Amino acid sequence: MITNQGGEKRQLRSDELAADLAIIGGGVSGTCAAITAARQGLKIVLVQDRPVLGGNASSEVRLWMLGATSHMGNNNRWAREGGVVDELMVENMYRNPEGNPLIFDTVLLDKVVSEPNITLLLNTGVYDVEKSAADQLSAVKAFCSQNSTEYIIHAPLFCDASGDGIVAFLAGAAFRMGAEAKEEFGEQFAPTKEYGELLGHSLYFYSKDTGKPVKFVAPSYALDDITKIPRFKNFNAREYGCKLWWLEYGGRLDTVHDTEKIKWELWKVAYSAWNYVKNSGNFPEAENLALEWVGTIPGKRESRRFEGEYIIKQQDIVNQQLHDDAVAFGGWSIDLHPADGVFSEKPGCNQWHSKGIYQIPYRSLYSRNIKNLFLAGRIISATHVAFGSTRVMATAAHAAQAVAMAAKICKDKNLLPAEVYHKGFIPELQTELLRSGHHIPDLVLHDAIDLVRSAQVTASSELLLTGLPETRLFKPLEFSVAQMIPLKAGAIGTFVVHAEGDVATELEVELRISSKKSNHTPDLTIDKVSLPINVGRNCLQISFDAVMPEESYAFLTFMKNPDVKLQFSAKRVTGLLSVFNAINKDVSNYGKQSPPEDIGVDEFEFWCPKRRPEGHNIAFNYTSGIDAFGAANVSNGIDRPVSAPNAWVADWKDKNPALTISWKEIKSIKRIELLFDTDFDHPMESVLMGHPENVMPFCVRNYVIKDDKENVVFTKTGNYQTRNIIELTEPLNTRSLTIYLEHPSDEVPAALFSVRCYQ
Repeated sequence: MITNQGGEKRQLRSDELAADLAIIGGGVSGTCAAITAARQGLKIVLVQDRPVLGGNASSEVRLWMLGATSHMGNNNRWAREGGVVDELMVENMYRNPEGNPLIFDTVLLDKVVSEPNITLLLNTGVYDVEKSAADQLSAVKAFCSQNSTEYIIHAPLFCDASGDGIVAFLAGAAFRMGAEAKEEFGEQFAPTKEYGELLGHSLYFYSKDTGKPVKFVAPSYALDDITKIPRFKNFNAREYGCKLWWLEYGGRLDTVHDTEKIKWELWKVAYSAWNYVKNSGNFPEAENLALEWVGTIPGKRESRRFEGEYIIKQQDIVNQQLHDDAVAFGGWSIDLHPADGVFSEKPGCNQWHSKGIYQIPYRSLYSRNIKNLFLAGRIISATHVAFGSTRVMATAAHAAQAVAMAAKICKDKNLLPAEVYHKGFIPELQTELLRSGHHIPDLVLHDAIDLVRSAQVTASSELLLTGLPETRLFKPLEFSVAQMIPLKAGAIGTFVVHAEGDVATELEVELRISSKKSNHTPDLTIDKVSLPINVGRNCLQISFDAVMPEESYAFLTFMKNPDVKLQFSAKRVTGLLSVFNAINKDVSNYGKQSPPEDIGVDEFEFWCPKRRPEGHNIAFNYTSGIDAFGAANVSNGIDRPVSAPNAWVADWKDKNPALTISWKEIKSIKRIELLFDTDFDHPMESVLMGHPENVMPFCVRNYVIKDDKENVVFTKTGNYQTRNIIELTEPLNTRSLTIYLEHPSDEVPAALFSVRCYQ
């Protein structure tokens, strides 16, 4: 028993913690930064003001995590982010293909608590900072509401990933809030005052079928008449969760200090919307539906944006501007919303895509005037227009991983964040990121310490693709469709495909490429032919006079003709895709982007894959053979398809595919890294959406590694992750390693992007 009769003022319990890097904000960005830095050996304190990690992706808000893949509704092929954020998405896919937000919480928490270098503080909000100088932080103060404890966290480096930028704001970091005028950066898409300068908050609800009638009585604070909201007709009994992203409000208010006010307004709308669904009589299918969950924390899109040494602008995105300090990439559309949200007469969003992914520079990831403060998440240095793209969670998390890796360099070399750039350490940072499975557009890993670079690489077989076999799978050309095929520079062989005609007609076939070889927007037609189609089966020989100007993907394009059915194949191969000139309204894709002339974005067509179990490749023969799948690809420094597949793919007739890495002399190996194909084209939406599989069909599940004496070095069964890291307990001395792989299935040959070995 404890008694205390005193009347004097008491002090809270106070704990002081020290870290190499203090990360404030446990959304997806802060989480990925913490894991990345911890694995590099830094001591991390991760401060999160909520009871779970994930921010807007958590069970408290329930927005799906997305990035450059954009629901597979743009032309950014194989664009899912790499590194830790990819690991999390793949892990969630394996554990949680149904998209349960509670399970996603556990995935994030599991990964963080598994890292011994991370001290995690949940329910802990920062309220003050300490500074050693006007431009330098020394500590942050935070309070945990659950254990009544104050924490004082000391560190030489800080990363603000808090969303509103609480540490950066308190520290005096330069920031912006609201939209820039067109004239400041020459951004033609800068919004008008009428449209609004801030994106609002959103709040979602879930319903479930109870199997029996359920009544609903609206709370007193629900709106009296939902029909006064311009978008009320969008509510229905079928859509719930973040499909209600347009249930938005607050862009005319202070999105930091008015958040509680905004939340109440969103509650009013949400409960009145459900009252309308249940009690208007317009939705008899809702009789057995119950309101299962309503968000208590709104998902916040925008508030403060902090200034780095470089401010990303619209032109960087649209023109895919190259930066010498590129460390990450984005690819979501420039996605602005009317400030009045659900109360606006305007469409819920205004999305404009670029032709491909764009680089994010390191100089946008640290404060320009607080010299030991990194920026991560949606607060990085960008204009309001560019923020419309950089703000999405997977993009933000990818950049946050670069922050974490930069912090490692800062610690090792006693540098401040800006000095990584100004003292010439960007190449080292880029190498460390690429080595970790992190993708940076237009950069290739040249890893001087990777032993595979000096080895001879051979394989039991290499796929020479002479076509994809027919499987009696005919589909009508209701949309134009193209088969993406990697071709070398030079003459183009003859393609043979089979089609069925319902009537005698003509089929237009085009050969297209992208104007930028690393893009996948087929905006250049280099040749075309018109082929007669007879009733019944047709064997079509397609020859082009054009030549490929350089190695890249060609699009064998069959133009829309519903009277013609094409033969498709059940075979799937790493680096091959069929794409359709179809429509995906979720991302403002109506088959073609046709912007007004004065907003500074490009006009082009969308050619996108279909989700499995659809998305079959077109069956074809190509006797010249496509030799883009050689064993040498595993050491070419690119870990995903870009302008070529960049993978070794075994011949599907090879019963026991094996890759051998040989050296002229004995090598001492302590660490082996393998990178497999987990389908970088799949967006892997983290919540709400269901997915057709929990392991990607291209991923090698089982493999064995042996040394030069055929001793087993390592065995793996049931793999589903992209990056496999094998830390040997003792150094292995050998002249060779042979990796024996099993084909993922009869329809998919074994593939491997990269092998790296280290002493």
